[in-house]
Amino acid sequence: MSHTIDTKCVQAGYTPGNGEPRQIPIIQSTTFKYATSEDMGKLFDLEASGYFYTRLQNPTNDYVAAKLAALEGGTAAMLTSSGQAANFFALFNICNAGDHIVASSSIYGGTFNLISVTLAKMGITSTFVSPDATDEELDAAFLPNTRAMFGETIANPALTVLDIEKFAAAAHRHGVPLIVDNTFPTPVNCRPIEWGADIVTHSTTKYMDGHGAAVGGAIIDSGKFDWMAHADKYPGLCTPDDSYHGITYAEKFGKEGAFITKCTSQLMRDLGCIQAPQHAFYLNLGLESLHVRMPRHCENGLAVAEFLNQHPAVKSVSYPHLAGNKYYDAAMKYMPKGGCGVVSFELKGGRAAAEAFLKELKLAAIETHVADARTCCLNPATSTHRQMTEEQLAAAGVPAGLVRISCGLEGKEDLIADIAQALEAVKK
Repeated sequence: MSHTIDTKCVQAGYTPGNGEPRQIPIIQSTTFKYATSEDMGKLFDLEASGYFYTRLQNPTNDYVAAKLAALEGGTAAMLTSSGQAANFFALFNICNAGDHIVASSSIYGGTFNLISVTLAKMGITSTFVSPDATDEELDAAFLPNTRAMFGETIANPALTVLDIEKFAAAAHRHGVPLIVDNTFPTPVNCRPIEWGADIVTHSTTKYMDGHGAAVGGAIIDSGKFDWMAHADKYPGLCTPDDSYHGITYAEKFGKEGAFITKCTSQLMRDLGCIQAPQHAFYLNLGLESLHVRMPRHCENGLAVAEFLNQHPAVKSVSYPHLAGNKYYDAAMKYMPKGGCGVVSFELKGGRAAAEAFLKELKLAAIETHVADARTCCLNPATSTHRQMTEEQLAAAGVPAGLVRISCGLEGKEDLIADIAQALEAVKK
């Protein structure tokens, strides 16, 4: 029986048996007991499913990962310690030294740094393309050693919208998977797999948790990319793994399970970026109300964007679901019910105006965070991009007067009133 996304948020991933806990149990244990060495040996040979050490897998985490797979329409999923770890694992699972990545240039700064700097130190190079690139421009970015394409559904903080179908088609023309970070819309508002994406990642720290309580990440595999059809590009999945007695993941676990199994048995084993079971429990609590919260975040975001768009102190507003926005048509195509509650806007008075505006806010807190039940905001020029000159800020697409506000679950009338009084104070 197929259920709605609402029901999946509440019920997917865990079904208690007779007399078992109704809420997922927190298995706060590093290790698991077995009767014989033979029993444990089967786990180490990947011949049996089960648990032996929480650095690799934990039942609490797997319940929540199964829920995320159901929400995104994937075949397998895993939790990581953060969204950054999820993106790193998703890319490093199929890229080796000497390989190449094509990525949208409009992505979260931390992920841009991961791809352009850190992975480059490991011998994995990259080419960045505009989210508005033509098919010809996308094709030109691919090299014979390209192994993955990456983008964000709604970019943080630029709020550009990825044309998932176009990027997926380009990736598939060149025989590589498209990896999409779907943190901002969540599967409640967009399911990239339905539009051709092969791997989906999340910073579960954001809307999924929704209450600023637990850092985490997730990777979901669509189970649709045919690794064996491109075996020459993906030896890690399509040739024997000597560290597991010669298992070939794509043969033993098929399209549906190879990617996540390799990611768990190799990368989690060796790098250990596991999400704590306690955090997975908090994440599940957030997921149970995700379908109720997201419409409110989007309602508040649109109301704030519309108010700012007509205010004389505001130079420009970026919110994809705002009529007239450059990405409005794409937003309505991929996210007809709404995208997220994050709004970026530029004040005419530049850095000084942004600082004065933030100082006058009463409800919205200044935080390096987004996608929370409580409204929070930030001026990148005085925080995350503080070391840049005015010229460097302009070149990076982060003008000095830019403010990013993440609308929470408060009453929209109260949020607008707070913003209005802060803008009035700036004018004085």
